[in-house]
Amino acid sequence: MNIEGINTSTVHRNQSPAWLVQRAIERGEGILTDLGALAVNTGKYTGRSPEDKYLVDSPAVHDKIHWGKVNRPISREIFEKIKAGVIEYLSGKEIFVFEGFAGADRKYTKKFRVVNECAWQNLFVSNILIHPTDDELKEFGDADYTILAAPGYKCDAEALGIHSEAAIIIDYEARYAVIAGTAYAGEIKKTIFSIMNYVLPVEHDILPMHCSANMDPETGETAIFFGLSGTGKTTFSAVPDRILIGDDEHGWSADGVFNIEGGCYAKCIRLNPVEQPEIYNAVKFGAVTENLVLDPYSHKPDYYDATITANTRVGYPIDFIPNASESGKGNIPNAILMLTADAFGVLPPIARLSRGAAMYQFITGFTSKLEGTERGVKEPVPTFSALFGEPFMPLRAEEYAKMLGEKMDKYGTSVYLVNTGWVCGQYGVGHRISLKMNRDTIAAALDGSLENVEYVHNALFNIDVPLTCPGVDPFTLNPRNLWEDKEAYDEMAIALAGMFEKNFSEKYPDMDPAIAAAGPHVSAVKNQE
Repeated sequence: MNIEGINTSTVHRNQSPAWLVQRAIERGEGILTDLGALAVNTGKYTGRSPEDKYLVDSPAVHDKIHWGKVNRPISREIFEKIKAGVIEYLSGKEIFVFEGFAGADRKYTKKFRVVNECAWQNLFVSNILIHPTDDELKEFGDADYTILAAPGYKCDAEALGIHSEAAIIIDYEARYAVIAGTAYAGEIKKTIFSIMNYVLPVEHDILPMHCSANMDPETGETAIFFGLSGTGKTTFSAVPDRILIGDDEHGWSADGVFNIEGGCYAKCIRLNPVEQPEIYNAVKFGAVTENLVLDPYSHKPDYYDATITANTRVGYPIDFIPNASESGKGNIPNAILMLTADAFGVLPPIARLSRGAAMYQFITGFTSKLEGTERGVKEPVPTFSALFGEPFMPLRAEEYAKMLGEKMDKYGTSVYLVNTGWVCGQYGVGHRISLKMNRDTIAAALDGSLENVEYVHNALFNIDVPLTCPGVDPFTLNPRNLWEDKEAYDEMAIALAGMFEKNFSEKYPDMDPAIAAAGPHVSAVKNQE
């Protein structure tokens, strides 16, 4: 049999989760946890490897891509060599194929064919992509995009002139991607997302977003949660009193918001049934966990054990969440929450953003990379990731930001900046903001309570901080109050505002002056002195 050029006699196509679990265990790829989830170890790569990601530079896409440190170019010649090597490597092996959709709104759905070396990765793909109906599968035909995933294939980095034995490469023109040398399943998920982040705006004028989304079951009011990995997109959108549309990747069309995926990929570190019951209960048969430490006898996971990595993960179908949307679609968002994990401990738990400030924060994408999310990150590192997802956005940030600004103008959506990071001091001194405080402030933003309270303008960061919030001690809404050394807080706040200014001026020297003026400015404080 020949599939995608791979010559093999053993191809398993669109198998059931139960079949894939059984085959993965038979092949020694993983074991079952106490509640039946498939537990695997991804080896050397326990997080994304940004320096191993490339985009094929071809005439058809060259002028569209924002080339640089994030979107690294690679020649089609090198890509074809790696692709050929992967195909030769997979030939003669048992392989697993899943055919599914990305994009819950069928007007914009793209068909993906993913070819896997590992049964467990094929189960992961089955959980993440949207399943076609039986009739849709019969008429699937050619895929819009094909992905080959071969963790066991090691690239010859020196001969090919690439970073390492791993390579994650997308060819937008050929509509093909290859993932080699790394078993971390997040690379497959983010490759699909990166493809859709090109296709949706270029072909359909739709804004793709690195966000979660949920909806009020009675009013239909929809909220989206921007944020990098580890800032709480999954945690704060998967709640019992709202319908979960999706936990990570969405498109915003003229009709509303739609999920790009059919599943969830949640962090497991410190997962517990009290604070995150929906995710905790999703770790069951049919789910795939990565790099969890299990008790050798009971196979019960220790969610607090980061021996392998702090980036422990679980992938599961979205219907494992009891109140998940069946359609994967929501209405035009009435609220946007921009989540940031501030390791400096100076941003307030919640602040309202003007239109200009919202555009600035979206373009800037400030947060802290958390331990384990990427290889080599051992403690929170302050970072600015455009659009709260720069590694997955192939176009210029201004193009996505312009689309968001137009939608904000058209629909009057309220925007809030939510700090899910540190209070009472910076990382190493203070502690993470409690989930309860974050949940209370977010609830107030979603139910409209924060529309009718008094605010004070923070001139340094150009944000409006509420003086009161239902369920929250007013004293804690001003982070300066919680620092023992107030002068140290002021120094740290000025230092962070300076980082904002430096980042923005270096990355966006030609940005609309009105947007630049809406961001943090150290001079605003100095002028008051």
